[in-house]
Amino acid sequence: MTIPVRRVAINTGGGDAPGLNAVIHGAVHAARGLGWQIFGIRDGYDGFLEPQNYPDGDLIELRRSMVREISHLGGTILGTTNRGNPFCRPTRQPDGTTKEVDRSDELIGHFRRNKLDALIAVGGDGSLSIAHKLQKKGLCVVGVPKTIDNDLESTLLTFGFNTAVSFATECIDRLHSTALAHQRLMVVEVMGRHAGWIALQSGLAGRADAILIPEIPYEIEKVAAHLSRKHREGKPYSIVVVAEGAKPLGGDVTVRSPEAGRSERLGGVGETVTAQLQELTGKESRCVVLGHLLRGGSPTAIDRILGLTFGAAAIDALSRGMDGVMVAINPPRIDFVPIEKAIAQLKLVPPDSEFLLVSRALGICFGDAG
Repeated sequence: MTIPVRRVAINTGGGDAPGLNAVIHGAVHAARGLGWQIFGIRDGYDGFLEPQNYPDGDLIELRRSMVREISHLGGTILGTTNRGNPFCRPTRQPDGTTKEVDRSDELIGHFRRNKLDALIAVGGDGSLSIAHKLQKKGLCVVGVPKTIDNDLESTLLTFGFNTAVSFATECIDRLHSTALAHQRLMVVEVMGRHAGWIALQSGLAGRADAILIPEIPYEIEKVAAHLSRKHREGKPYSIVVVAEGAKPLGGDVTVRSPEAGRSERLGGVGETVTAQLQELTGKESRCVVLGHLLRGGSPTAIDRILGLTFGAAAIDALSRGMDGVMVAINPPRIDFVPIEKAIAQLKLVPPDSEFLLVSRALGICFGDAG
């Protein structure tokens, strides 16, 4: 028998993305329209697991008046964290050491004590994996996909991706003029750990000469030969777009020095490619790393609409008695996909991607034999 939903919690986890506040707006308005109460958990699950850090309250009741003017804002009014896994939570021990502890039962206890009937978990594959585990332990959960990489297989789009591509394209546009003025080679590093969608689409829109993505291991000599040929043909400058997860043929991704308690941090491939291309082409080269600039700023109209839609659809799923599903958009439908299926496989750039084929037809190099 399905328990009637009356009190819902929502949280945002992982890296921030433009459109998170629109999701909150959509969920709050839809829930209040049904006469439900809806509450926000602070900083992922930290509000419940570290309540001493929130003297003004670990749980915020969200009213329509509180979210009326937030859909166009970047970030998230609830805060977020990418170190908030309750199943392996770094916890200080009496002897002063830190140990990873499973605090999921404690977390679920907070839900029960606050008489919360369901959780809307907004996050990427990592946050949704946590939500799936909580659902298996008895918590009613609906997931909302959030990743600027657009790498979740079950949904055509995730909010934040369009904003990231639009901003990256604007930056590439600006670099054309300065690269031409100095006759330089400019390398632009963008986000994209496993999937190269941001690099591919912004590079195509920004008329890059070469695009390096995680799905296609590159040979730097082929990139250099391509750029040198274009120089000889009369183009005095070059633009190369590189995803942070791009790797050379037979090599591995470039990582920065690891931090204690964190998984490897990608970064540095842009600088490496820049140095290599300068040596091979003889062209003065510069590297621009967009990094977290792609996460910030006001969401585009598309991402605002997606956020509002996902938020309202999550409430709709709960009102229909659904549990353990993720909202997905596959026009013209709004789908509800089991979270387990939604996180099972990443959406990578396929070899027959129309964006890839068009890029090759326009003479863009990917550092391979294609």
